[in-house]
Amino acid sequence: MKTTTSKATKKVTEADSEKLTELFVDGLKDIYWAEKHLAKALPKMAKASTSEELKTAFEMHTKETEEHASRLEEIFGLIGEKAQAKKCAAMEGLLEEATEIIDSTDKNTMVRDCGLIMAAQKVEHYEIASYGTLRNIARTLGHSDVADMLQVTLDQEGDTDHKLTELAEAYVNEEASAE
Repeated sequence: MKTTTSKATKKVTEADSEKLTELFVDGLKDIYWAEKHLAKALPKMAKASTSEELKTAFEMHTKETEEHASRLEEIFGLIGEKAQAKKCAAMEGLLEEATEIIDSTDKNTMVRDCGLIMAAQKVEHYEIASYGTLRNIARTLGHSDVADMLQVTLDQEGDTDHKLTELAEAYVNEEASAE
């Protein structure tokens, strides 16, 4: 029997570990679907952007997102699972919201860019929550190599969120308020 320590010592049974592993794999499948679909949506968001800086940020994050999907494929291999996607309802909804923002705002406006930043940051926050939780579960299951890989992605998602905030605060929101 395996044990783990927290504030209160608790015995972790093999059945508990199997359930946690199943939850972990399910979470990986979910974020894998999310990354694959985000990689398709980001170029559309870049094309809809008004400012060159936002367009460039979306293009750069498209490449990172493709790397995230590849990293997840590697993680699946490390834990002996086939890389498989499971529909992520949360990401599907977030990407639909981004499309609605594009459809409901005027082309070549900072209001659209402001909306795109809002939509993108919602996506980033979802990814940050997902990767942080998956990293912690990987640690609990003793997959320190996987946890380290998930941390790399988590750091990149945080960097993207900060870049979007900087763009919004530097000029996008201000210019949008003047339109």
